[in-house]
Amino acid sequence: MAGHSKWANIQHRKGRQDAARSKLFSKLSKEITVAAKMGDPDPDKNPRLRLAVKEAKSQSVPKDVIERAIKKSQAGDGDDYEEIRYEGYGPNGVAVIVEAMTDNRNRTASNVRSTFSKNGGNLGETGSVGFMFERKGEVTYPAEVGDADTVLMAAIEAGAEDVESTEDGHYIYCADTDLNDVAGALETELGESESTKLIWKPTTTTEMDLDGMQKLMKLIEALEDDDDVQRVTANFEASDEVMEAL
Repeated sequence: MAGHSKWANIQHRKGRQDAARSKLFSKLSKEITVAAKMGDPDPDKNPRLRLAVKEAKSQSVPKDVIERAIKKSQAGDGDDYEEIRYEGYGPNGVAVIVEAMTDNRNRTASNVRSTFSKNGGNLGETGSVGFMFERKGEVTYPAEVGDADTVLMAAIEAGAEDVESTEDGHYIYCADTDLNDVAGALETELGESESTKLIWKPTTTTEMDLDGMQKLMKLIEALEDDDDVQRVTANFEASDEVMEAL
């Protein structure tokens, strides 16, 4: 899905330039705390925690912040966090999935609904857009790790399902249940990945013009600004000209 990768690239560049790193760190820390609370506090014995720690490190979260997040889970904090997925439509009918982690379902639902309404979208029922996505594991490598053929062969050997190579990097996809094993095998062949996480991969996309993309980005950024929202995914497609104009 070219749209997904292009959005990922925008987010990656934006993330490096964003002054509000503390908000990102807070969300990554929350995921670590919840993952540790739900399983073993040792990342080697808890695949979800291991992936959460790996993703935090890829975003330059300091080691002491990661360790505090794990310790917090053992102190009895994080018990009340609930994982909720919201589904809705954005500008031009783009399908949007919002993944949240909250200790107050009513607050989060109200905020998410309000954000959709204020930014040209509308919140739908659970399942209203989910059928347009597949739950997948995604491992990202920078372009300089190797050419497309080299990465493809490594991905096949690792048990991945698909690879998308662009000038910005390599996106390797696998079954969600295989992410930990595939990421480990790839690390042996290609070294440390840029990012390793579970995603919602679009199976169908909506073509966006510049005006539509500007409105969509405004909606997504407003959703991501909510402390309860962990991740936002949209099934857009846009031309290189539109992406460059942004």
